[in-house]
Amino acid sequence: MVSIFLRSLLFNVLFYLVLVVLCVIAIPTIVLPRRALMALAAAWANTSLFLMRVICNIRIEFRGVEKIPEGPLVVASKHQSFWETFALLRFFEHPLFILKRELMMIPVFGQFLKKAGMISVERGGGPRSLVKTLKQAAAEVQRGRQLVIFPEGTRRAPGAPPAYKAGVAQIYAESAVPCLPVALNSGLFWPRRTFMRYPGTLVVEFLDPLAPGLPRNEFMTRLQDQIETATTRIVDAARAEQAQLFGVVPTKAKG
Repeated sequence: MVSIFLRSLLFNVLFYLVLVVLCVIAIPTIVLPRRALMALAAAWANTSLFLMRVICNIRIEFRGVEKIPEGPLVVASKHQSFWETFALLRFFEHPLFILKRELMMIPVFGQFLKKAGMISVERGGGPRSLVKTLKQAAAEVQRGRQLVIFPEGTRRAPGAPPAYKAGVAQIYAESAVPCLPVALNSGLFWPRRTFMRYPGTLVVEFLDPLAPGLPRNEFMTRLQDQIETATTRIVDAARAEQAQLFGVVPTKAKG
C-alpha cells in the first residue's frame, strides 16, 4: 500500500501540473474557434489516461464504442468519480456538460468553460431555474451537440443504491434524439474524497442506445435497468480483480 500511496501522490502532482500547463497554452483559444479549445481538452484527457496507466497501473477499457450514434445525442452516464467528467470528452465531436455555476466563476478556467459552451446551473435556484437549464440543454442538443449528463445528479459510490432524477427524461423528451446509457466502475480506482488511485482494470461500457420517443416512465425504467445491471457486472468483476491484487478490496476504494 505504500507503493500505491507514492504512485498516487506522483500521479496527482503530474495530473494537475499538466492541467496548469495546458490552461496556459489554451489562453489564445479564447479568441479562436471552439474546436481549438476542445482539442486541448481531449489532449488533457488522453495524457491523464496515459499517466494512470504508466504510474498507477490502471488499465482502461472502453467497450461498445461502436454503439455510439453519430450526431446529436443525450449521453446518460453512471457517475462514481471525477474521472468520467473529462475522460468521456474524447468520444464526442461537440460535447456538452451541465455544470455548477460556481465553476464558471473560477478565473481563466471559467472562461474556458464558457468558451466551450457549457451550461451552468444554480444549485438551490429553485424549480424555475432548473426547468430553464433543462430547456437550454435540450435546445443545444437539437443544434447538434452531445450532452453528457449524470442522471443521479452527483457522484455515487460503487454499490450505493441508485437515485435517478427525472431531469434526464425531460431533456430526452424535448430534444427528441437517442439516449446512450453508459456504465462504469471508476469509483473503485479513482474514489471520491481521496487522492488515492488504485490499480486494476477501469471499464467504461457504452450500452445499447434508447431510441427517441419512448414514454417517460418506460424511458426511465429502461435507462436505470440497463445502466445498473451493467454497472453491477463490471464493478463485481473489478472487485474480484482487486481482491486478487490486494488479498481484500481496499476499504477506501469502495468510495
